Amino acid sequence: MFDVPTSVTAYILSFLRQERSLAYLLVSKDGYLSTWGGQLSTYGFLNLQQGEKAGKQAFFLEGLLPLEDVPLFFPCMKITSEICADVHLFPSEEGDWVLLLDATWDEMHIAIIQQQINHSNLLQEKF
Repeated sequence: MFDVPTSVTAYILSFLRQERSLAYLLVSKDGYLSTWGGQLSTYGFLNLQQGEKAGKQAFFLEGLLPLEDVPLFFPCMKITSEICADVHLFPSEEGDWVLLLDATWDEMHIAIIQQQINHSNLLQEKF
């Protein structure tokens, strides 16, 4: 395993917390919410209940859990109509972890690029 200097790790964690609104959920293998933390209010999670089904509290998890031995990554997943997140799911001995990182800026950037491509296609069709 490679060593990462403490200063680098601290910077990465600070960046994720401040710029990407890091939040996490831990879901037991039988589908119940075990623990959570980070900036969950950014994603609209205000009243999570320990011991309740995770899929009922975070609809986007329905059908994704439990994980086998393979992590999953869903870029720019819509969490609500206004909120977009990069969602990382990975298994551990404790259960399945769900990491949320704000991707709203990425989504807006992609939309602008798509709009420019569409505009270029329309111009090409005219000629």
